Amino acid sequence: MEQKIKIKIILGSTRQGRFGERPAKWLIGEFKTRNDVEVELLDLKDYSMPFFDSQVSPSMLDKKYSNEIVQRWSNKIDEADAFIMISPEYNHGYSAVIKNALDWLSPEWHKKAVGFVSYGSAGGARAIEQLREVAIELRLVPITKSIHIPWEFIMKAMNSPSMPDSELFAPLRNGSMGPDHFDAMAADLIWMACALKVAREAKK
Repeated sequence: MEQKIKIKIILGSTRQGRFGERPAKWLIGEFKTRNDVEVELLDLKDYSMPFFDSQVSPSMLDKKYSNEIVQRWSNKIDEADAFIMISPEYNHGYSAVIKNALDWLSPEWHKKAVGFVSYGSAGGARAIEQLREVAIELRLVPITKSIHIPWEFIMKAMNSPSMPDSELFAPLRNGSMGPDHFDAMAADLIWMACALKVAREAKK
């Protein structure tokens, strides 16, 4: 494609001292080495939306919202071709703040690719599985590949806060944990995003 794919990385934790900033910055750095994408971090700390309280379903609002922060969120999501959602695993599930951010919108998500990164117990696997179900209901298209960050990475980051992200996440890149996790996810996400973008534009 001549146009670059626009990928938004959503940091789905607003907790103090959150680990999620580390994989978010790492992913941004990895994607910026490519010339076929534009990548942007969307930190939910910068979008302090209230808990969903709209009387009218977002599917009926034509992307127009009375809350200024929600409208700003809508505009950012609407311009994307694909997403990577980063969520911790809390009590076998994903974070409340990322669910709220998903629920505030509807057509902005439709027919776009999404991948997931999670961390914590079981590498965040249960959080990702639940997020997949929500994504499908919002007419997002989840890819199969995801990145599960083991608990040991969190402990290593806490014990060595100055460790570069490239070193911290090297096992996800150099194959010591199996095939290259980043390249596998990025390839699937970009392929799906391209296919869906062509289909969306053909229907305009």
